[in-house]
Amino acid sequence: MPKLSVIISTYNQPKWLYNVLIGYQLQTFKDFEIIIADDGSSQSTKQVIDSFAKQSNLSISHVWHEDKGFRKTTILNTAILKSKADYLLFTDGDCIPRKDFVQIHFNLKQQNCFLSGGYFKLPKHISEIITETDIQSQHCFDKHWLLQHGLKSSFKLNKLTAKGLKQVLLNTLTPTKATWDGMNASGWKKDLLSVNGFDQRMAYGGEDRELGERLINLGVKPIQIRYSAICVHLYHERSYINENALTTNQAIRKATKSLKKTWTDYGIKQPI
Repeated sequence: MPKLSVIISTYNQPKWLYNVLIGYQLQTFKDFEIIIADDGSSQSTKQVIDSFAKQSNLSISHVWHEDKGFRKTTILNTAILKSKADYLLFTDGDCIPRKDFVQIHFNLKQQNCFLSGGYFKLPKHISEIITETDIQSQHCFDKHWLLQHGLKSSFKLNKLTAKGLKQVLLNTLTPTKATWDGMNASGWKKDLLSVNGFDQRMAYGGEDRELGERLINLGVKPIQIRYSAICVHLYHERSYINENALTTNQAIRKATKSLKKTWTDYGIKQPI
């Protein structure tokens, strides 16, 4: 049994997913499985996964359902049930992990807690020039390499450079709340099952955070690790944003908060 399950959500981004899998092949922590939660991608994504699985020593499973619009929450629930480990790390198929990414999550895990990471967002022109060699060398996490390739300098570069006491201080002092963000969050499988997983009524926009809000209502404490567990987010358009869905999601989250809900009837288990 693996010590950790990495659940990667994806939808029709085979090139980005390949780069992400390269990142997981380089991890210093090895005792993990990968489950790719595929929200209805075309055959090209399956070809990338199958080809990578054959030439890699990674344990990769592919869970897929038909494309019927944004149903990420549903396929993530399927992936939770398929996972073999007691501890689950969630991320996206457009987020390349630094080589210590899984190790950090494994080292910092605590009972009755979940870990809340962030990401370093890359512009389109840098996302498109990153090669397999750049991932293997870890150049895509290097401040100087990124600046040389046109990245604008900002305070956010501290995510890539912070170490030791500075890392601890930034995690403590950041005004950003520790929330469940789907590109970089981890928690215990038993806790996710206790809140019935993701609410499958929800489309894009806060669907991950609503899960975290139910965990917090249950008494599971969020821990901020945005300056510790590092991944770079590759650029992509968000054509799936839907204003009606956002309104629905906001109403669901409002009810979760005001009623201090710990369970959704629209998750892994649903009324018959």
